[in-house]
Amino acid sequence: MPNIIDYVKWRGDLSLNKSKFNEIDSLILNRFSYFPLESLIKEGEMVTIKELSKRFIKKGKENLKILWEDDAVLFPEIGESKRFEEMVVVENVTKMEKKLEEQFSAVTIILPDNTIYVSFRGTDNTLIGWKEDFNMSFKSHLKSQIDAKNYLENIATKYSNKKIRLGGHSKGGNLAIYASIFANLDVKNRIINVYNNDGPGFHEDITNTEEYQNAIKKVITYIPQDSIFGMLLNHEEKFIVVQSTQKGFMEHDVYSWQVIGKKFVVLSEVTNGSKFIDKTIKNWLNNLDLNTREQIIDIIFEIINSTEANTLKDLKLSLMKNARIILSAYNRIGNEDKKMIMTTITTLLTILKENVKEEYNNRNIS
Repeated sequence: MPNIIDYVKWRGDLSLNKSKFNEIDSLILNRFSYFPLESLIKEGEMVTIKELSKRFIKKGKENLKILWEDDAVLFPEIGESKRFEEMVVVENVTKMEKKLEEQFSAVTIILPDNTIYVSFRGTDNTLIGWKEDFNMSFKSHLKSQIDAKNYLENIATKYSNKKIRLGGHSKGGNLAIYASIFANLDVKNRIINVYNNDGPGFHEDITNTEEYQNAIKKVITYIPQDSIFGMLLNHEEKFIVVQSTQKGFMEHDVYSWQVIGKKFVVLSEVTNGSKFIDKTIKNWLNNLDLNTREQIIDIIFEIINSTEANTLKDLKLSLMKNARIILSAYNRIGNEDKKMIMTTITTLLTILKENVKEEYNNRNIS
């Protein structure tokens, strides 16, 4: 079935002057932020997507950090399309701060319709990135969120005569919304739309603010039918449910999202499975105070870090060896920490059992 790669093949010959910017263009530019731009762009350089695509092909995907195999297909396609090739890429920033538990990356694309698109990368395959994601369950105003706000304001100052679109996939969507909430008033007034593609929400200390209530009016959120990530934490914006060819967690893969013409294939609502998982996770988190969440996450990642792996790929490469190291590290932690972990797991299983029972009874009644 058609996806964003097919879209470029279909509509790549139509410039923005002939066919206005749309939701599929936004998703492509969000995926663009995951490309290995840090290996292709010189500091301070302004370069077209066409030129970057040529550099990508010349270096060869085997010599670059490709996060998703389909990226190596999409990059040359947009580089050879009239729609994307002359877009200018600027201000690519990538930060990895282990001590601060931050993984942050953003890039700005100057569009031919006199606007700029600010694209925030989501979680990559680094353990720091995943730790930061889990930190969202107990903490607001993360370092990457603050950096996203500062990045947006800096870009807006440099391109003060242009309207702004911004967005991201996964954590990148969360960063885009956060930046739009807390940016200064001049920047807010210049924002056209904020595109959130299956990104998590926020805690109530943010969603209850007037800034959030005002900013959310410009947010467009897309989630697949079995969304898990995009349903996490609190949301007050409406969802557009996109059909995916994958199942469960794998629906987070934007290459599985279905496209027809210049729009997504839309469904009326998420599946019962998505609602069930969302309810289970929310009930579970409600049973854990913020301090307990923080302690559990710190303990788990301290155990994982004993392997000295930096990425998920590193963990998989020596799976048996790392499994032994993790088990050994778990055995060395204190009894109170072990008890906390086991209590947390037991709570989750209890809630899961109760929700399964409730779901079964509801189906029988209906």
